[in-house]
Amino acid sequence: MVRVGTVVRTLILCGLALTTLAFAKTDKSKTIVTYPSAFGVSQRLTDLPIDESMFATREMPEPRPVPLRKNAVAGPVGQEDPLLQKEVLPEVSATKGIVFDGIATTQYVPSDSNLAVGPNHIVETVNVQYAVYNKSGAILAGPTNITTLFASLGGNCAANGSDPIVNYDRLADRWVISDVGINSLFTAFSECVAVSKTNDPSGAYFLYAYSFGGNLNDYPKLSVWPTASNSAYLATYNIFQGPALVNFLGADICAFDRTKMLAGTASAAQLCKMTPNNEGSYLPSDIDGSTAPVDGTPGLYLTWQNNNPGQLYLRKLTLNFTAGTATLSSPATISVANQTLACGNAGTCVPQLGTTQTLDTLGDRLMYRFAVRHFSDHDRAVVNHAVASGSQVAVRWYELYDPAGSVTVNQQGTFAPDTTFRWMASMAEDKNGDIGLGYSASSSSIHPAIRFTGRVPSDTLGTMETEASILEGTGSQFGGQYGNRWGDYTAMQVDPSDDCTFWYVDQYEKVNGVFNWYTSIASFAFNGCSGSGPAVTLSPTSLTWGNTVVGTTSTAKSVTLTNTGSATLNIASIATSGDFAPATSPKPCGSTLAAGKNCVIKVTFSPTLRLPTTLRTAHRRCHSPAKAFPRPR
Repeated sequence: MVRVGTVVRTLILCGLALTTLAFAKTDKSKTIVTYPSAFGVSQRLTDLPIDESMFATREMPEPRPVPLRKNAVAGPVGQEDPLLQKEVLPEVSATKGIVFDGIATTQYVPSDSNLAVGPNHIVETVNVQYAVYNKSGAILAGPTNITTLFASLGGNCAANGSDPIVNYDRLADRWVISDVGINSLFTAFSECVAVSKTNDPSGAYFLYAYSFGGNLNDYPKLSVWPTASNSAYLATYNIFQGPALVNFLGADICAFDRTKMLAGTASAAQLCKMTPNNEGSYLPSDIDGSTAPVDGTPGLYLTWQNNNPGQLYLRKLTLNFTAGTATLSSPATISVANQTLACGNAGTCVPQLGTTQTLDTLGDRLMYRFAVRHFSDHDRAVVNHAVASGSQVAVRWYELYDPAGSVTVNQQGTFAPDTTFRWMASMAEDKNGDIGLGYSASSSSIHPAIRFTGRVPSDTLGTMETEASILEGTGSQFGGQYGNRWGDYTAMQVDPSDDCTFWYVDQYEKVNGVFNWYTSIASFAFNGCSGSGPAVTLSPTSLTWGNTVVGTTSTAKSVTLTNTGSATLNIASIATSGDFAPATSPKPCGSTLAAGKNCVIKVTFSPTLRLPTTLRTAHRRCHSPAKAFPRPR
């Protein structure tokens, strides 16, 4: 009897605790301060097991509709978008670099494909795994289930995961992996955050769990906002009330204490404010480039609020982690051109070759990321979403000036150059102001493909250049009740090693079916961006021979030539000067060298004249049709 009574009492107390937590998190008048419900340190990712298990096929939680879907003003059927680009520009002035397969299906849909890029590594996350690569596409860690990373936390984070995001924190040279933790009954939810202990993405991570009680923190998006004080990892969530998870309570506008998380402090707080329930699917500002936001700049949060009249809402969150307070501004309205929701209802209508199964557009929200970069004249931000234009789905995109100040729309456009449907896009801006846009493309005459376009500052405002293909799919997704789920989001990032190279990840099908998607990771760079295209490094940078008799030839020594750029290097010749020569065998390098690849040059020394010193200096030149790369020896 005592044992039964104890069990009943525990259940009642747990119920009260969850109710109190749920109430606190929905009180819009207060800053909700949440401390980790669990903290730990992971093993090195290279020590975690590769995930080769076969899960039962499973659909991950579908993003719940947000207010725009039911509040949108319907437009005339088949109406052309008012910003539809009519001008046909030349082929996109960017060179495609490396393309390689990322993580493939783990029997889950959709992919939730996402990536982050550092100086030497790429980290990819999908439902429900992560993997670490070098920039040649060689896998260094994983693929491993994300719940394995969070296993030491126990609870929701160790049970199930969904909606992963990975960020590279450039100013700290660290990595951040996050997802939604879900208990086995789908009745309790958490945000799970891992911050790397060092700059090695395959090393160990500080682990944090933040409880949302019985309310679902749906469609989370995290970003990096590294101000000098109150620096933060910003976050947004759509909050749905448990246990039914139907009633939309509002959007949580949040920030994590970046300084404490980087230090591995177990008490790192999350500060949140909630919007009214007629606003949802905000994106947090995510910094690109080497310049941090001016100290004191609040976190910025953007959403697509209305389609007719076209309106974006911008809110600002001012943080004080020491005091445990946050102030959320009223929304600033940014007027943009009117739109009609993709598919008419922001839902499912994208056709594919060989099937009547159509794909979901998630056309009621902005697409990841809200990328912000500092320039000498303005801070600039880019963002996009899907719209209807005529009978197909198109990408509507915006470039904003000074989002933290007197925000203005510098340009906006709708890209739909033919009858193919384009959606699930992501975009970013390089250091020259070139904009890259990647997306899925499909129609009744093609399988879903991955493509990209972009623009340079001299192009007409509101226009994109003619698209290029990253990968043309060879299968369509269909079969069963989940065949409509596609992507949920993708990611475009700019390489911090040159601030020119774009990296994009998206999903595709190799064969017809469902629960069998693949992901593709690709790079490209605009030809006018310094640091883009092919680039040569030689290692070692000098060679030393001992005493060598005049008239004889030394044993060959090796130099590794690496194409560290983003495009294929075309090699016309490799030559040296002075008493040095490339060895005739093996033949060095060939006529091309792909981005990220290397080859070995053998060099010999044949002194021809006795001098008072044995020092010889030569220059080796690797000639391409466009460039020569002299290196002193």
